[in-house]
Amino acid sequence: MRLIKVAAAILNTTPLAWKANQSAIVQAIHAARQQHVSILCLPELCITGYGCEDAFLSSGTQAMAQKLLLELVPETTGMAVSFGLPLLHRGALFNTAALAVDGKLKGLVAKQHLAGEGIHYEPRWFKRWPNNAREQIEIDGQPLPFGDLLFEVGDVRLGFEICEDAWVANRPGAELAERGVDIILNPSASHFAFAKHAVRQRFVLEGSRAFSVGYIYSNLVGNESGRAIYDGGALISQAGRLLATGPRFSYADAVVTTATLDIDEIRMGRARTGSFRPLAGDPNDNAVRCSFRFPTTQYVVDKPNPEKWEQSPDLKEEEFVRAVSLGLFDYLRKSRSRGFVVSISGGADSAAVSLLCSMLVSFGVGEIGREAFLAKLSYLPDLAHAPTNRELVRQLLTCVYQSTSNSSQTTLDAARSVAEGIGADFHVFDVDGLVHDYIDMVAKALGRELSWDQDDLALQNIQARVRSPGVWMLANTRQALLLATSNRSEAAVGYATMDGDTSGGLSPVTGIDKNFLRHWLRWMESTGPAGDRTHPELALVNVQSPTAELRPSTSHQTDEADLMPYDVLDAIERSSIRDKRTPLESLWHLRESFPQYELPQLAFWVRRFFTLWCRNQWKRERFAPSFHLDDENLDPKTWCRFPILSGGYERELDELDAWVHEEMSHG
Repeated sequence: MRLIKVAAAILNTTPLAWKANQSAIVQAIHAARQQHVSILCLPELCITGYGCEDAFLSSGTQAMAQKLLLELVPETTGMAVSFGLPLLHRGALFNTAALAVDGKLKGLVAKQHLAGEGIHYEPRWFKRWPNNAREQIEIDGQPLPFGDLLFEVGDVRLGFEICEDAWVANRPGAELAERGVDIILNPSASHFAFAKHAVRQRFVLEGSRAFSVGYIYSNLVGNESGRAIYDGGALISQAGRLLATGPRFSYADAVVTTATLDIDEIRMGRARTGSFRPLAGDPNDNAVRCSFRFPTTQYVVDKPNPEKWEQSPDLKEEEFVRAVSLGLFDYLRKSRSRGFVVSISGGADSAAVSLLCSMLVSFGVGEIGREAFLAKLSYLPDLAHAPTNRELVRQLLTCVYQSTSNSSQTTLDAARSVAEGIGADFHVFDVDGLVHDYIDMVAKALGRELSWDQDDLALQNIQARVRSPGVWMLANTRQALLLATSNRSEAAVGYATMDGDTSGGLSPVTGIDKNFLRHWLRWMESTGPAGDRTHPELALVNVQSPTAELRPSTSHQTDEADLMPYDVLDAIERSSIRDKRTPLESLWHLRESFPQYELPQLAFWVRRFFTLWCRNQWKRERFAPSFHLDDENLDPKTWCRFPILSGGYERELDELDAWVHEEMSHG
């Protein structure tokens, strides 16, 4: 039995935040040393931050990254530690993992497969490193091996799969196993998406089983650069068994997860595998030899210890509240905003945004404690005088209900109930006079009175837009972050007023559909996240039908009457935008899912969706930054690109109409 204590760290990094990133890395190294760890895997590009984007192409970024690497290497005395950073070589930039052993830099491995789909744009900055290619580079006058390397630390062989390397069919781990690697390190920057963590677990477990190795997976955590949220979730596995799991959605700067690997068991497991064929006499071996003595380690039975909420049947609801709350907290502190302001309407979207702001206090204080939580917001010294979590919420969150003559007592009561229930600072602005001032001004310019029959859209939009300046002014006076409240379903069809309800510096729920948002609010009212309370104050929101409340009350306006049922809208969006189906193909799928509706009605809704989708791309281009939550994101800057001007699917919609006509004629 040959035992080695290993660890994976999750880090909360920020692009180009050199001091903060260095501090988090050092914190992780020290925590690992206190737990007698010999091998520590840190996340991908942890020195620079993963989301530097075009700043990767700055020579200053490269120089500073190497400077920090050299400052960090002495911290590794008595350990083997991997660091992530970009490296310029032969006029090309590479995403690398540097290995330091016992205070000395030993070499750098370059990523072989780049993530270039969806939210990722790595090929814009980096080049793939070819398999089996090795060269020599020089850092600070020191010659170092570089490329497709493995390391022999003492008598233990280490290899790397860097994030995307493990997601592809021809992952490097297979060849590393043939070359006798005992442990594979996977430094990753894998963003959060619903149910994605289970996929990571599968490739870690399968990698350790198929390759007969120990496998150490590290990841980033938190809102790193604005849109992507990282969930952490370090994993350590051996021969298909999960030994340890780290926390997800942590509020700490660094968390180290440890396990004990049995090198003898790993090697004998490989020896028992009939299909294993070692590369004896491999001319490409060239392992980097690193003198190192592993300390004696006590035998420990490692058991993965997932958090209670991760076993919940309501996993998507749990992930949503934890991901967005953490995203909001990091956005708040990294932008050095002094709180949040929400224009709360009494409806689902603004209630959800307000509630998510309050949850970051509950989760953050609950995990890292009040002192550490306040230390992360030390630029807000007045928070130290808040005696309770509820008072912390009041100082961080301001909710404003803005009424017009079309507003109802129902929505005012709902808004007040939510704000008071979560402890927010609550205000009511009457903006009806401002609305009528604008109407009178434009009527005078036109030389006629404006009417609902002739000017419906203009009269609706002015109410939403008039609500923007006052709440922006309040946010400015408090140096707070104004949050927009539009959801993804509304973004898909442009059911939002630009410079009205879309106003804000951040749009937290634009990545989630209305149907799920309404379901989640009911869940928060009746069930709530594990370890936290329910929110009965949502009852007055949840009993309502969604409404913009911009027409006179006699019109009985609802969102679904203006558009279509939200479950239908979301189904069309997934079919047409996510799955890239034509209008007719979307109708065929819709017909199977919604047999309760007549074919002409479904066709009408499909036509309406495609028409509104094309017409409103310019709005999606102007939405405030939103969080990425799944592969149904509509954000044109990170996921779903579409031309602002297009033909509007004219011919495809004609084909839809013709097919429906033919179907109906055959009755």
